[in-house]
Amino acid sequence: MKNTHTPARDRRALTLALLSLLQFLIAIDVTVVNVAVPTIGAHFHAGTSALSWVVTGYTVVGGGLLLLGGRLTDLLGRRRMFLLGAGLFALASLAAGLAPNLEALIAARFAQGAGEALASPAAMSLIALLYPAPEERARALGIWGAISASGLVVGVLLSGAIVQLLHWRWIFGINVPVAAVVLLATPALVGPDGPWRADRAGRAGRRLDLPGAALLTAGPLLLVFGVLRHSVPAALAGCVLLGAFVAVERRAKNPLVPLGFFAHRTRTVANAATVLLSAGLSTTFFLATLYLQDVLGLTPLQAGLAYLPFCASLLVAMAVVGRVVQALGTAYASVAGLLLTAAGLALLARLPDRGSLWADVLPGMVAVAAGMGIGLIALQNAALSDVTEADAGTASGVQRSVDQLGGSLGLSVLVGGSFTGAAQVADFRVAFGWATGGVLVAAAGVLLALREKRPVE
Repeated sequence: MKNTHTPARDRRALTLALLSLLQFLIAIDVTVVNVAVPTIGAHFHAGTSALSWVVTGYTVVGGGLLLLGGRLTDLLGRRRMFLLGAGLFALASLAAGLAPNLEALIAARFAQGAGEALASPAAMSLIALLYPAPEERARALGIWGAISASGLVVGVLLSGAIVQLLHWRWIFGINVPVAAVVLLATPALVGPDGPWRADRAGRAGRRLDLPGAALLTAGPLLLVFGVLRHSVPAALAGCVLLGAFVAVERRAKNPLVPLGFFAHRTRTVANAATVLLSAGLSTTFFLATLYLQDVLGLTPLQAGLAYLPFCASLLVAMAVVGRVVQALGTAYASVAGLLLTAAGLALLARLPDRGSLWADVLPGMVAVAAGMGIGLIALQNAALSDVTEADAGTASGVQRSVDQLGGSLGLSVLVGGSFTGAAQVADFRVAFGWATGGVLVAAAGVLLALREKRPVE
């Protein structure tokens, strides 16, 4: 039999593993803080609304800067931006682990999000160049995506073990040596971008939509701050900045997102539905963890282990989603995932003041996980519908941004709008109820889109 393992193939495989390793870390940090949130709150004597910044700060900044990160990658070099993002992520992780107070921890989470926004688009671009053939590229991106999704699962499980056996600070500190390996190995495996030239940097600066990037980041941050602090002026100011972002994009010569991109109804509906679905998922992670530890009295390790059925349901759903999409079509698969999620959220909206893990929490969590595995992937496919070489990067960037921003903004609205003081189970029920309504609205929107001439397929 002919040996297909050549040095070039082995080098590509090693490079893909390296790029996936950093993405694995980035994905872990989306969920690793959830089980640690009650412990962090006790350490810093922080309330529920303040603690939500530890979760949302990372995703708001990351989501707001992702499109800028993609543009910087194209203009200034893929390896260069990957190394810069990985280095920033490592330094921010170290700062988070050493944070003397909650404010410093939140600032470090902001910086982690910025590191993700630089590294992730660069990694995807490097994979695309490593695997130019469409079939190979799809397989490589599938591996990269599967490793990223497994990071979300590992983050939940790892968090409980670290908090219980070591200290919550190690959920961030563990990133540093792994990121160091990535930084040291990248120059050996990834070819250079070419010589740095001042004129190239100058042209890049003129082609960057820096005002748009600033508005897309500052607007959601201010909106989250206003909602969590119940400050109407701050929330209105955030909305004004988001409106200004639309105005800037309309006039910019090189906008982050050409507004004509949203003329495609299928992609617009898919992205809007993703916002509402991500809001429900973020609410589940955050509030279910608080309920497990603060109400049921589970230890961090027990709370992490309690997520095992959730993780199993998610992995099974991701394993079968391809067949679901093939059997039902992208649109109906999206609706099925949304309805499953809504059913799970509705169950969680009935959490009793003193419930049990098996009867009251796990059924809802398992249904949410199944809906997440089917709904998110089906909506991602719809969000990339009819893309070309010219707008594939934009479509991917928009989808990832709305996923992250939707989750962080949705969590802040549901937590800030439902909690009037110290968190009570009644507040949890209200938040889960609103999340249920949002996901049902998303399902109805996708169904209505089916009736038009261009279905979400």
